[in-house]
Amino acid sequence: MPGGKFFDEVLDHGLHEPAHAVLLGDRVGRGAHGRRAGPRVGDAGADGGGRADRVRVAGRPVADEAGRAGRRPRVHDGRSVRGGQGAPGRVLLHRVLIGGTRAGVGGPDAGGGLRHGRGAADPRSERVRPVNVESLLRSLAPDVLGALMRRYSDFAACEDAVQEALLAAALQWPSEGVPSSPRGWLITVASRRFIEVLRTESARRRRETNVFLMEPPPAPIAGEDDTLQLFLLCCHPSLTPASQVALTLRAVGGLTTAEIARAYLVPETTIAQRISRAKAKIKDVPLNQPGSVSAVLDVLYLIFNEGHTASSGSSLNRVELSDEAIRLTRQVHARAPEGEVAGLLALMLLTDARRPARTNASGALIPLEAQDRSRWDSALIAEGSSLIESVLSTEPPGPYQLQAAIAAVHDEALSAADTDWPQILGLYDVLARLAPGPMVTLNRIVALAMVEGPRAGLAQLATADLDHFRVDAVRAHLLEMSGDREGARAAYRLAAERTLSTPERRYLRSKADRGHSD
Repeated sequence: MPGGKFFDEVLDHGLHEPAHAVLLGDRVGRGAHGRRAGPRVGDAGADGGGRADRVRVAGRPVADEAGRAGRRPRVHDGRSVRGGQGAPGRVLLHRVLIGGTRAGVGGPDAGGGLRHGRGAADPRSERVRPVNVESLLRSLAPDVLGALMRRYSDFAACEDAVQEALLAAALQWPSEGVPSSPRGWLITVASRRFIEVLRTESARRRRETNVFLMEPPPAPIAGEDDTLQLFLLCCHPSLTPASQVALTLRAVGGLTTAEIARAYLVPETTIAQRISRAKAKIKDVPLNQPGSVSAVLDVLYLIFNEGHTASSGSSLNRVELSDEAIRLTRQVHARAPEGEVAGLLALMLLTDARRPARTNASGALIPLEAQDRSRWDSALIAEGSSLIESVLSTEPPGPYQLQAAIAAVHDEALSAADTDWPQILGLYDVLARLAPGPMVTLNRIVALAMVEGPRAGLAQLATADLDHFRVDAVRAHLLEMSGDREGARAAYRLAAERTLSTPERRYLRSKADRGHSD
């Protein structure tokens, strides 16, 4: 989040703490016991086979290349199924204060279903021309899982069934072609797998009769898109922030447990236990239960912040997390194009546009004032600026919209000297009244110092009840601006000792050492 000069790069966390800090704070406990109905795509067993050789498609075994029915293919290597602007205008302060509403534009339908009376999907019927199967499956996966959740409610069992349907599609579609209704095909295959697993378990409990009644009726599959409902379920208020993040990345983002663990630098078992506990806690929560979109936005913001400025480790950013946060936020915006959703998307685009210039070839941090602005992504800036200008002219301002407006002012400046600090200070004044918080307070102090001088900022900092290494970094910079080199050097060293980020520590130490040599 922008804060000015070096601080714009050190104070990028806005209203919330980084997701990594939340995740590390979640004590690892014993995971809930849950059944595994079949292999996940990308989670094959040690022998490479897993249970993929028992996948059935539309109720029949998968045929081999010679067309002999009954031969089931072995899977030797699993991988996750992935998915896959106007010139920037000036954001004026007075536009933030304009109220108003805008009519919503409904989200797109995720795909058609089966026609009434046709019964179960036949994988060999009505194939269409080849497409990017991996991207198609990744985009359909959340909607298919949502459709099963709406029908059966059991999150873990539904997810396992969807994974097997995705695996079957990944094996067949590249060679046999994509069905005319890919969504309907996946829902039908996943439903049959779900029922098959229930029948197997119920047979051991002598309840075949009751389970038989759950056979999917030969009715057309609803065309309703349940992706947003799946977002809401993954961010259910009964879950901890750490569990919300992990479950969202797993169920909606399509990342494997290992990928999430690598992104957050925690053991894979820790992430697996969080996901398992989260599934157990929401097992009986219906998909159509009302939820809070703001909770979804907070989770996506946590993911993006950790990707934009990693809270620990050797890299300044984790691109896979920030890219995934933007992709998922685009999905939410397509289904709920309201003010704060647009504000968060704009904030992410305008902030991520500066990423190419934030580090040099060796990965060292480059402060905002020293960045080569020609390396900023102009397409992202144009898209983000257009988005935030549009929403501020029609919607009452919210916290994410105000932060996006601040980012737009930074991005529109041709140089650091051209930055409109009085407008930024005015925006922070509004943000502090609307959504007060420690990082908002700190960033406002930086803006105040840039407008009224470093001594005004130091006076405000002395009265603020803040405790964070970024506070020491701000104090160091303001002392340096005021001419107190000894005080600045001591504050830089203290900030360097307290941060867990290697690039930030190196930068702060270099500032302290340079002050000593001057």
